[in-house]
Amino acid sequence: MNSIVLPAAAGGEEFQPARWLRNRHLQSMLASTSWRRPRVLARAAAMRAAAREVLLDCGAGVRLQAFISTPPEAEGHSIPPVVLLHGWEGSAESLYVLSLAQRLYAQGIEVVRLNLRDHGETHQLNRDLFHSCRLPEVVGAIGALQRAHLAARPLQLAGFSLGGNFMLRVAAQARAANLELVQAIAVSPVLDPTETLIALQRGFPGYELYFVRKWMRSLRKKQAAWPGVYDFEALSRMRDLRSMTAELVRQHTEFASLADYLNGYAITGSRLAHLEVPSSIITSLDDPIIPAGGLAGLAHPAALSVTVSRYGGHCGFFARLPGPTWLERRMVNQLGGSLA
Repeated sequence: MNSIVLPAAAGGEEFQPARWLRNRHLQSMLASTSWRRPRVLARAAAMRAAAREVLLDCGAGVRLQAFISTPPEAEGHSIPPVVLLHGWEGSAESLYVLSLAQRLYAQGIEVVRLNLRDHGETHQLNRDLFHSCRLPEVVGAIGALQRAHLAARPLQLAGFSLGGNFMLRVAAQARAANLELVQAIAVSPVLDPTETLIALQRGFPGYELYFVRKWMRSLRKKQAAWPGVYDFEALSRMRDLRSMTAELVRQHTEFASLADYLNGYAITGSRLAHLEVPSSIITSLDDPIIPAGGLAGLAHPAALSVTVSRYGGHCGFFARLPGPTWLERRMVNQLGGSLA
């Protein structure tokens, strides 16, 4: 059975944010808030300067973009490269991705920042729209990285939110896809997409509006990249995620219904039952976007461990404002071993 750890601890350190930092919405917003950008970009300058862009052949004509940063001291390094994957409507340039990537790079670990289809500035690469059931191309991207760009070395995977959901699904297919993976870590992963959609609609109003606006910006980029193929004018008049998702599922996927589509990328039920790659979920009871109740619906393979904290919000885990977050310290420790 998978192990459940409560409260969350890293190297024996319990996650205990300052009292004024215990609000779940504050924790969630801090992960991407713009006031962190100048500091994060300054720290990540060397890692970003070292990055080389690669376009990955993912099979079936699909290409995805990735950025590989190899520290000088990585040669002969025994620690496997780490592939990081952002959340929905994030990118390889999201602050939480850059911040963790920089800390891994500073430890001499090779790090890859992968973009999902139609994320970042990649809307021109593939004609068809992104949706969350496009798992084969992410599996293909990890395989292409391993075989063509990372010298067939074993890989470590880490993802945030929807990216965490994808990485767990990739790990569950590792044997079938002939991938050699050391471990996978999922931070605040989407568990049951139906429950997440309900939480976004019924929760703090700002979240749904935030994602509606970001999604529409992305769809307009897609329309501009493929003139004459897409017209999202009618969609732009919608103001709720359920209606928008249902319409795009109807027009641009082969799923019979919205429910079929949402079930298609759930990791609850038997989805992870045959997971063999050592995998970790790190999440919080107060996540306002991913209801913790979904944890009860997970399968219990021996390879899966689940760490749950009382506080942390969605991908937050700020014990204090300056310095690395509790989450970053834990992940560097887990991905880098004794280097942390």
